[in-house]
Amino acid sequence: MKGVLCYGDSNTWGAVPQSDTARYGPDVRWPRTLAATLGPEYDVHEAGLGSRTTVFEMLPLALRSGRDLLVPTLETNAPLDVVVILLGTNDVSLPHLSVSDIVRGAGELVTIVRSCWDLGPSPGQPPVPLLVGPHIVGPLTPEEEMRSPGAVQKSRELGAAYHDWARLAQCDFVDLADVVAPSAVDPWHWEPEGHEAAAGAIAPVVRAVVERG
Repeated sequence: MKGVLCYGDSNTWGAVPQSDTARYGPDVRWPRTLAATLGPEYDVHEAGLGSRTTVFEMLPLALRSGRDLLVPTLETNAPLDVVVILLGTNDVSLPHLSVSDIVRGAGELVTIVRSCWDLGPSPGQPPVPLLVGPHIVGPLTPEEEMRSPGAVQKSRELGAAYHDWARLAQCDFVDLADVVAPSAVDPWHWEPEGHEAAAGAIAPVVRAVVERG
Protein backbone atom coordinates (compact mmCIF):
# COMPACT_ATOMS: atom_id res chain seq x y z
CA MET A 1 0.00 0.00 0.00
CA LYS A 2 1.39 3.39 -1.04
CA GLY A 3 0.68 6.30 1.29
CA VAL A 4 -0.20 9.70 -0.15
CA LEU A 5 -0.95 12.84 1.90
CA CYS A 6 -2.83 15.77 0.36
CA TYR A 7 -1.81 18.84 2.38
CA GLY A 8 -3.60 22.04 1.46
CA ASP A 9 -6.14 24.74 2.17
CA SER A 10 -9.90 25.07 1.78
CA ASN A 11 -9.88 23.67 -1.74
CA THR A 12 -8.24 20.51 -0.41
CA TRP A 13 -10.80 20.51 2.41
CA GLY A 14 -13.52 20.78 -0.24
CA ALA A 15 -15.11 24.17 0.45
CA VAL A 16 -18.23 24.90 -1.55
CA PRO A 17 -17.99 28.29 -3.34
CA GLN A 18 -19.60 31.24 -1.54
CA SER A 19 -19.96 29.33 1.71
CA ASP A 20 -17.95 29.56 4.91
CA THR A 21 -19.04 26.17 6.21
CA ALA A 22 -20.39 23.94 3.42
CA ARG A 23 -18.16 21.11 2.22
CA TYR A 24 -18.37 18.94 -0.85
CA GLY A 25 -18.93 15.26 -0.23
CA PRO A 26 -16.09 12.73 -0.44
CA ASP A 27 -17.05 11.79 -3.99
CA VAL A 28 -16.34 15.37 -5.16
CA ARG A 29 -13.25 16.47 -3.23
CA TRP A 30 -10.05 16.16 -5.23
CA PRO A 31 -8.16 13.96 -2.72
CA ARG A 32 -10.96 11.37 -2.81
CA THR A 33 -11.12 11.61 -6.60
CA LEU A 34 -7.35 11.16 -6.65
CA ALA A 35 -7.74 8.04 -4.53
CA ALA A 36 -10.33 6.61 -6.89
CA THR A 37 -8.11 7.37 -9.88
CA LEU A 38 -5.00 5.81 -8.35
CA GLY A 39 -6.78 2.67 -7.25
CA PRO A 40 -6.86 0.41 -4.19
CA GLU A 41 -3.10 0.05 -3.90
CA TYR A 42 -2.91 3.69 -2.78
CA ASP A 43 -3.95 5.00 0.64
CA VAL A 44 -4.77 8.70 0.16
CA HIS A 45 -5.14 10.96 3.21
CA GLU A 46 -6.90 14.34 3.24
CA ALA A 47 -5.42 17.23 5.24
CA GLY A 48 -7.09 20.44 4.11
CA LEU A 49 -7.67 23.48 6.31
CA GLY A 50 -9.41 26.70 5.32
CA SER A 51 -7.19 29.81 5.16
CA ARG A 52 -3.98 27.77 5.42
CA THR A 53 -0.93 29.47 3.91
CA THR A 54 2.53 28.14 3.18
CA VAL A 55 4.31 29.48 6.30
CA PHE A 56 2.63 32.81 7.07
CA GLU A 57 0.16 33.91 9.72
CA MET A 58 -3.47 34.47 8.76
CA LEU A 59 -4.60 36.50 11.76
CA PRO A 60 -6.89 36.38 13.66
CA LEU A 61 -7.09 32.67 12.78
CA ALA A 62 -4.73 30.34 14.61
CA LEU A 63 -2.47 27.62 13.21
CA ARG A 64 -2.97 28.65 9.58
CA SER A 65 0.71 28.60 8.72
CA GLY A 66 1.30 25.35 6.87
CA ARG A 67 4.43 24.89 8.93
CA ASP A 68 2.44 24.67 12.18
CA LEU A 69 0.76 21.31 11.61
CA LEU A 70 2.84 19.75 8.85
CA VAL A 71 5.02 17.42 10.93
CA PRO A 72 2.18 16.26 13.25
CA THR A 73 0.07 15.56 10.16
CA LEU A 74 2.90 13.60 8.57
CA GLU A 75 3.36 11.62 11.77
CA THR A 76 -0.37 10.93 12.04
CA ASN A 77 -0.56 9.46 8.53
CA ALA A 78 2.86 7.79 8.23
CA PRO A 79 4.26 5.90 6.50
CA LEU A 80 3.96 8.11 3.44
CA ASP A 81 5.40 7.73 -0.05
CA VAL A 82 4.27 11.12 -1.41
CA VAL A 83 3.20 14.39 0.20
CA VAL A 84 1.21 16.60 -2.17
CA ILE A 85 1.53 20.26 -1.12
CA LEU A 86 -1.14 22.49 -2.65
CA LEU A 87 -0.82 25.91 -1.02
CA GLY A 88 -0.39 29.53 -2.09
CA THR A 89 -3.91 30.74 -2.81
CA ASN A 90 -4.29 32.32 0.61
CA ASP A 91 -0.77 33.70 0.43
CA VAL A 92 -1.54 35.77 -2.67
CA SER A 93 -4.42 37.39 -0.78
CA LEU A 94 -2.01 38.90 1.75
CA PRO A 95 -0.90 42.33 0.46
CA HIS A 96 2.47 42.30 2.22
CA LEU A 97 3.65 39.10 0.53
CA SER A 98 5.47 38.97 -2.79
CA VAL A 99 5.63 36.00 -5.14
CA SER A 100 9.19 35.42 -3.94
CA ASP A 101 7.97 35.30 -0.34
CA ILE A 102 5.39 32.67 -1.23
CA VAL A 103 7.93 30.57 -3.12
CA ARG A 104 10.21 30.72 -0.10
CA GLY A 105 7.33 29.55 2.08
CA ALA A 106 6.56 26.61 -0.16
CA GLY A 107 10.24 25.73 -0.22
CA GLU A 108 10.31 25.58 3.57
CA LEU A 109 7.52 23.01 3.54
CA VAL A 110 9.31 20.90 0.94
CA THR A 111 12.46 21.01 3.08
CA ILE A 112 10.51 19.87 6.14
CA VAL A 113 9.05 16.90 4.28
CA ARG A 114 12.48 15.92 3.00
CA SER A 115 13.87 16.03 6.55
CA CYS A 116 11.37 13.48 7.92
CA TRP A 117 13.60 10.44 7.51
CA ASP A 118 11.51 8.15 9.69
CA LEU A 119 8.13 8.89 8.05
CA GLY A 120 8.70 7.53 4.56
CA PRO A 121 8.00 4.09 3.11
CA SER A 122 11.12 2.54 4.66
CA PRO A 123 13.68 3.47 7.35
CA GLY A 124 15.97 6.26 6.25
CA GLN A 125 13.72 7.20 3.33
CA PRO A 126 11.61 10.35 3.74
CA PRO A 127 8.38 10.96 1.83
CA VAL A 128 8.74 12.60 -1.57
CA PRO A 129 7.23 16.11 -1.71
CA LEU A 130 5.11 16.99 -4.74
CA LEU A 131 4.60 20.75 -5.02
CA VAL A 132 1.43 21.87 -6.79
CA GLY A 133 0.90 25.38 -8.15
CA PRO A 134 -2.63 26.59 -7.38
CA HIS A 135 -5.25 27.98 -9.74
CA ILE A 136 -5.30 31.60 -10.91
CA VAL A 137 -7.74 33.54 -8.75
CA GLY A 138 -10.18 36.11 -10.01
CA PRO A 139 -11.77 38.14 -11.20
CA LEU A 140 -12.12 40.02 -7.93
CA THR A 141 -14.86 42.40 -6.98
CA PRO A 142 -13.78 45.96 -6.13
CA GLU A 143 -14.17 45.13 -2.44
CA GLU A 144 -12.03 42.00 -2.76
CA GLU A 145 -9.41 43.95 -4.70
CA MET A 146 -9.23 46.48 -1.89
CA ARG A 147 -8.67 43.70 0.67
CA SER A 148 -6.21 41.76 -1.49
CA PRO A 149 -4.54 44.16 -3.92
CA GLY A 150 -2.43 42.40 -6.53
CA ALA A 151 -3.78 38.94 -5.72
CA VAL A 152 -4.77 38.13 -9.30
CA GLN A 153 -1.41 39.11 -10.77
CA LYS A 154 0.52 37.27 -8.06
CA SER A 155 -1.51 34.14 -8.69
CA ARG A 156 -0.74 34.43 -12.41
CA GLU A 157 2.98 34.54 -11.65
CA LEU A 158 3.06 31.93 -8.92
CA GLY A 159 2.93 28.77 -11.01
CA ALA A 160 5.96 29.74 -13.11
CA ALA A 161 7.84 30.83 -10.00
CA TYR A 162 7.07 27.52 -8.28
CA HIS A 163 8.16 25.67 -11.41
CA ASP A 164 11.49 27.48 -11.54
CA TRP A 165 12.15 26.80 -7.87
CA ALA A 166 11.11 23.15 -8.16
CA ARG A 167 13.45 22.62 -11.11
CA LEU A 168 16.39 24.03 -9.16
CA ALA A 169 15.45 22.07 -6.03
CA GLN A 170 14.77 18.87 -8.02
CA CYS A 171 11.27 18.75 -6.61
CA ASP A 172 8.38 17.14 -8.46
CA PHE A 173 5.84 19.72 -9.58
CA VAL A 174 2.35 20.07 -11.07
CA ASP A 175 0.85 23.40 -12.15
CA LEU A 176 -2.91 23.82 -11.97
CA ALA A 177 -2.92 27.31 -13.47
CA ASP A 178 -4.10 26.06 -16.86
CA VAL A 179 -5.99 23.08 -15.45
CA VAL A 180 -8.41 24.43 -12.84
CA ALA A 181 -10.59 27.53 -13.13
CA PRO A 182 -12.22 29.12 -10.10
CA SER A 183 -15.97 29.17 -9.65
CA ALA A 184 -17.79 31.89 -11.57
CA VAL A 185 -19.31 33.03 -8.28
CA ASP A 186 -16.21 32.72 -6.07
CA PRO A 187 -12.68 33.53 -7.27
CA TRP A 188 -10.99 31.51 -4.52
CA HIS A 189 -12.78 28.16 -4.70
CA TRP A 190 -13.55 25.39 -7.16
CA GLU A 191 -16.63 23.84 -8.65
CA PRO A 192 -16.78 20.01 -8.79
CA GLU A 193 -15.24 20.10 -12.27
CA GLY A 194 -12.19 21.81 -10.82
CA HIS A 195 -11.71 19.05 -8.26
CA GLU A 196 -11.94 16.41 -10.97
CA ALA A 197 -9.45 18.27 -13.15
CA ALA A 198 -6.99 18.72 -10.27
CA ALA A 199 -7.09 15.03 -9.41
CA GLY A 200 -6.61 14.13 -13.06
CA ALA A 201 -3.49 16.30 -13.32
CA ILE A 202 -1.95 15.16 -10.05
CA ALA A 203 -2.57 11.40 -10.34
CA PRO A 204 -0.06 10.56 -13.10
CA VAL A 205 2.70 12.47 -11.33
CA VAL A 206 2.01 10.64 -8.05
CA ARG A 207 2.20 7.35 -9.94
CA ALA A 208 5.46 8.38 -11.58
CA VAL A 209 7.00 9.33 -8.23
CA VAL A 210 6.00 6.02 -6.66
CA GLU A 211 7.20 3.95 -9.63
CA ARG A 212 10.52 5.80 -9.58
CA GLY A 213 10.97 4.71 -5.98
